[in-house]
Amino acid sequence: MENIVLHKAETRGNANHGWLNAYHSFSFASWYNPDRIQFGALRVLNDDTIAGGMGFGTHPHDNMEIITIPLEGDLAHKDSMGNTEIIKNGDIQVMSAGTGVQHSEFNPNEDQQTKLLQIWLFPNKRNVTPRYQQITLDVADRHNKLSQILSPNADDEGVWIHQDAWFNMGNFDSGVSTEYTIKKEGNGVYAFILKGNVTINGQELNTRDAIGISGTDVLNIKANTDAEFLLMDIPMNY
Repeated sequence: MENIVLHKAETRGNANHGWLNAYHSFSFASWYNPDRIQFGALRVLNDDTIAGGMGFGTHPHDNMEIITIPLEGDLAHKDSMGNTEIIKNGDIQVMSAGTGVQHSEFNPNEDQQTKLLQIWLFPNKRNVTPRYQQITLDVADRHNKLSQILSPNADDEGVWIHQDAWFNMGNFDSGVSTEYTIKKEGNGVYAFILKGNVTINGQELNTRDAIGISGTDVLNIKANTDAEFLLMDIPMNY
């Protein structure tokens, strides 16, 4: 039996701190909605805009898989594992917090904003050794097809995490359709529309809308305009 949850863009939580304008798809920090705690193993989807030269000071995490996808501008990262990196549009970064890690993230450019998605998934193993991974993806691979950016397997396309999850991104021209087959029985898909108008399993979605679909094997996806979107295939029970 197909189950659908629809999260329209305007129903997200919003916290505008001046230096940070954050939209929360799920309860986060001061925004709490009892109906929006998580979707399966997906706990956080934050759509953040960081002002020039600003950022998050050093703060701790543990037992969470944290995925950062920059959409515009640069993000400087520093952590207690000794990583000091810049990530930018086309990159994807993952941090397995495991037994505990501290990190800071900031916009190194005074003259432009940084936009990013930060996604937290519950892991399938607790208290792993913390790890960091960052890769640069070829955005052209997403043109009119789905390109895998994350999986559970270190030797597969994209980054890997401690969870039976697969992420794909697509950048489709208007009128292009595709099918996506869910990778693992019991998984669902949370689809987030970065821009444009897309129909997924009969549901029309616009920029920054999201849909969570479980209890089905296949998604039918059609771009009604030029569109960019992220599919997160994740365990519903973990």
